[in-house]
Amino acid sequence: MSVEKDTARAPSPFKDFATKLDRAIARGLNKITGLTLAPYQAAVVRIGFALTFGLYLLREWPHRQELYGTTSPWGLDLAHRLVASNHAFTVLLWSSDRLWFELVYHGTILACLLLLVGWHTRTTSLLFMIGVLSLLNRNVLLGDGGDTLIHLIASYLVLTRCGQVWSLDARRRARAAALGEEDRNPVGVALWGLCGLGLALAQITGFAQLPWGWVLIFWGMWLIQALWYWAGRSRFSEVRGVLDVTANLVHNSAMFVIAAQVCLLYATAGWYKIQGPRWQDGTALHYPLHLNYFSPWTPLSQALDSGSVIVTLITYGTVIAQVAFPFTLLNRRVKNVLLAILMTEHATIAVICGLPFFSLAMVVADMVFLPTNFLCWIGSRVSSTRNRITRPLRRDKEPQVAGAKARV
Repeated sequence: MSVEKDTARAPSPFKDFATKLDRAIARGLNKITGLTLAPYQAAVVRIGFALTFGLYLLREWPHRQELYGTTSPWGLDLAHRLVASNHAFTVLLWSSDRLWFELVYHGTILACLLLLVGWHTRTTSLLFMIGVLSLLNRNVLLGDGGDTLIHLIASYLVLTRCGQVWSLDARRRARAAALGEEDRNPVGVALWGLCGLGLALAQITGFAQLPWGWVLIFWGMWLIQALWYWAGRSRFSEVRGVLDVTANLVHNSAMFVIAAQVCLLYATAGWYKIQGPRWQDGTALHYPLHLNYFSPWTPLSQALDSGSVIVTLITYGTVIAQVAFPFTLLNRRVKNVLLAILMTEHATIAVICGLPFFSLAMVVADMVFLPTNFLCWIGSRVSSTRNRITRPLRRDKEPQVAGAKARV
């Protein structure tokens, strides 16, 4: 009888497993909904891609009209036909006036700069996306793999909370918290109202040629931003809590999609290379080194191509690294080693093949997988260097401030 009671009271292995599983799921859900995951990686994506596209626009500034403007060989009529077939988004086709093109081009450069420093990232990330899509979809024949990646990441970046760290937004919030005040952010409200007014006027006057899908996207984001501002000043803390949870979910999902996009990029590139005969026999690197377009430094290209063993090793190593990269995410140390190899490879491509912006975009995309501790260490080193540079300036200002206070 006692044996039966002890058996009945003994915990079931299945129940123990179910309890542990429930706890693990609860911890995972609390982490996903209660935390903004990978804030430093999101900041790296924001800074890196804003810098990459901004530098690209500055380099092409003398040729902007021939590339994307009114004097482009890919005329407005051809662009209208292509956009009508692929339903791409671009504001450059709203008007054929050169002034409109100049406003969009230079406005995109300004959006890159503001997003780079993290000034009101919720709005500037949207303006950055509009500028990127408008320019790249105006003439798709100019794009390469780097432009395609910027095109995708700019769309994902809107959904992230990329201004949590390393931004002017973070510094503003930190100052408000130090003073015990709420972050009212009147400039952000004014910027939000100005964007809504501009969109409304463009639609009312018929200037904006927006499909209904994009109309819903833009006005939906505008209303969400209005709800966010209202919740920050409302007495109902539950509304702000719900918005925080939703924002965390959207941010974490977007960061997962960015990471998955990089893995998909490497996996597809590697497997397509495997199917090519030149990659199979190890001679694929030999051919671009003899093309003038990919040989800005001819002696360097000839020196690299002089050794057949080196060409074969680099060719096979590239395929192995790209195919293996998604699987190395299961092991942190192997992943970090392969990341260093891939970044070195892209830096080499930038120099030897003359593709700086493609390589920079790929390196920034790889940084999504860098460890948080390493990114924090880099941030601390940059901050210490900045403090050493600006310390003499602060010392010069201190006597002036002290004298002004004494006179008061």
